[in-house]
Amino acid sequence: MRWLRRNLVGIIGILVLVYLFVPIAVVIALSFNKPAGKFNISWNQFSADAWTNLCGVPGVCSSFVTSIQIGIISTLIATVMGTLIAFALVRYRFRGRSTTNLLIFLPMATPEVVMGSSLLALFLNLRFPLGAVTVAIAHIMFIISFVVVTVKARLQGMDPRLEEAARDLYASPRATFRYVTFPLVLPGIIGAALLGFSLSFDDFIISFFNAGTLVTFPIFIWGAAQRGIPPQVNALATIVFLAALAIVLIAQVVSYRRRRALQGA
Repeated sequence: MRWLRRNLVGIIGILVLVYLFVPIAVVIALSFNKPAGKFNISWNQFSADAWTNLCGVPGVCSSFVTSIQIGIISTLIATVMGTLIAFALVRYRFRGRSTTNLLIFLPMATPEVVMGSSLLALFLNLRFPLGAVTVAIAHIMFIISFVVVTVKARLQGMDPRLEEAARDLYASPRATFRYVTFPLVLPGIIGAALLGFSLSFDDFIISFFNAGTLVTFPIFIWGAAQRGIPPQVNALATIVFLAALAIVLIAQVVSYRRRRALQGA
């Protein structure tokens, strides 16, 4: 019992991680499966056919590329705008600042079905054709809130003495931002961008309302689920997961080295 009390937090942490990563492991495993029928939901036989022929199913690669393109465009625009908003909210005092802080959380708290249907009504009233542009606009609208919250938390956790030390050493405001502020905030910006891309890439409800005839990757999966999801979907999902994991690891290594360099200086 004493050993259990002493290691209870670690055991719970391991169980939570297992709970989070078991579904991902199942997706990766089923990408190497050769299903007996049209439904790839149980293990049958090891096969690398899905990896050697990723585009073997009509529409899977085109929808995947569409989601990647929309995700990149939406993430870039939302990250830039959200970072600027976060800096304004943390570093400056202006009229309406408290109201802005409150409004930032509304897209996060609003159900996606409400946001999707509202945007659809807006685009139809404006006679704006549904497609990639409307989906990208919709994604930017709800990604910005997550970017602002993430970057804002990073800014509020920064030690202001580092910037004060740079100014005491006669660094200009531009040099202080370039060599001190931006490197410290960069991990938060990268994390916000990764979160925004993930939200954009796997969004279904808002995309479904505003896509028109456009088929994104989640919409393709929804349509394929009625006749059996092919293993190529699992392979493409695995590629996205591994790419995101590699970016996170690289960002952590770069951030660690920069912190060590600042501490050594």
